[in-house]
Amino acid sequence: MTSFTYLFATRFVWTGLIGLLSTTHGFAADTSPDALLTQYQQAVAQKADRVRGQKFFTSTHANELSCASCHGNPPVTPGKHASTGKTIAPLAPLVHAERFTDSAKVEKWFRRNCKDVLSRECTALEKADVLFYLKDLK
Repeated sequence: MTSFTYLFATRFVWTGLIGLLSTTHGFAADTSPDALLTQYQQAVAQKADRVRGQKFFTSTHANELSCASCHGNPPVTPGKHASTGKTIAPLAPLVHAERFTDSAKVEKWFRRNCKDVLSRECTALEKADVLFYLKDLK
């Protein structure tokens, strides 16, 4: 086997294994927290604010719920759904690397959770602020 063939075969095997592991765990990885933050900021032509994001995350809203009601404050440990009691994985990307890496899931959960907490969808600026707060957690 020539070195070129060996290199090609090795790369092919590793690419296949990585792809298999990614799909096995449902990890799409089509975006990142930084890319989403940029996208939301560009949509409103305004910079996100971490303090505003923290206030939004921890304040109660229309349904007497906050994001922290289920995700915890700070959201670096598993949370618990307020009505079902189901365990929720940590929201902070620092402790849960898969968070905010699948754009379809991000939009799905922002839509659902914002409707639960606010009785409406979140604006792009609200998403940017919350994401900036979550990204900045240490």
